[in-house]
Amino acid sequence: MTSLRRCLTSLYLAAATMLAPLPALADRCDDLAGQLKSQIDGLHVGKTAANAIFLSHPATTQLILGCPNRKFTNELIAGTDSRKPKPEFYDLVARASAIIFTIPVADTLKGVTRCIKRMGLLHGDDVQMRYRRLNMHCTRTKTSAAIAVSRGNDE
Repeated sequence: MTSLRRCLTSLYLAAATMLAPLPALADRCDDLAGQLKSQIDGLHVGKTAANAIFLSHPATTQLILGCPNRKFTNELIAGTDSRKPKPEFYDLVARASAIIFTIPVADTLKGVTRCIKRMGLLHGDDVQMRYRRLNMHCTRTKTSAAIAVSRGNDE
């Protein structure tokens, strides 16, 4: 009788552990947004919609963290209201890119600066370039400038 009782007890215990709720695992993109918030002063995490997390910072008018999909691992999109961004904008984009893509801040700052400063009379208002395995796409209009930094899935 005791062996039957042990068998039933172990069966109930196994069933209880299988039916117990599993701990919630946070999404990698949400973790990355939290890491950005903790390491960059003045950054606030907003809503998540359509595989993107909207962020806000005083140095930008638009800041979006794109989550991984079929084309790229992560993407950072930043925009400002001035045609020639202030140094705070460069610093924010470089620091955020360094955290997202695990590259030194000096390298991302150099790439971001090159991309935005390359726009002009010779290259036009739409510049695409690669720097340190990052794809950078800079655009500007008469009143604003924007940059998108991403890395492809195959890298």
